[in-house]
Amino acid sequence: MLKEIRPAIFVLLALTLITGLLYPLAMTAVAGLVFPAQAEGSLITRNGEVIGSALIGQEFKDDRYFHGRPSATSAADPNDATKTVAAPYNAANSAGSNLGPTSKALADRVKEDVDKLKAENPAQAVPVDLVTTSASGLDPDISPEAALFQVPRVAKARGISEDRVRALVASTTEGRLIGLLGEPRVNVLALNLALDAAKPQ
Repeated sequence: MLKEIRPAIFVLLALTLITGLLYPLAMTAVAGLVFPAQAEGSLITRNGEVIGSALIGQEFKDDRYFHGRPSATSAADPNDATKTVAAPYNAANSAGSNLGPTSKALADRVKEDVDKLKAENPAQAVPVDLVTTSASGLDPDISPEAALFQVPRVAKARGISEDRVRALVASTTEGRLIGLLGEPRVNVLALNLALDAAKPQ
């Protein structure tokens, strides 16, 4: 019996070493050499300070900035470890909401968001990605329609023309990957940084 078990144990240890240690280390080294920025987390810096990642959304509340999708991520309640509190874009707890289409809480939250956005821009239909969360809760991108919907608010808050803000949206819009995959999108952090960098008129 030992004769049959010994090769099985050897194969188990060898595959554990190869697939659990050597392969991940090799892929990490290759990624660091070929795609150094992405391997470091696609970090975005300004004046030498890290201000975010191109892969993880951030919460912008100021009217001077474009807002991203709602986020359903949460964190432990500091006052009661058995409960959670809302923590938008919490990368340590990536998750979508468990609320389904029959949930009253979800319907009420979406209706409240839609009403607020309609008051902000009554002339346009509210884009769906401004009132729905992504599956991860960390989505850094919005659709070009969602960005254009916010142009009047941002232009008014900054005191610049809507045409200028639309031009910034157009310049930061990314197309489909190789012209086929995905949908056109706007990275909210990149757009807000472009806004901050825009020279006053």
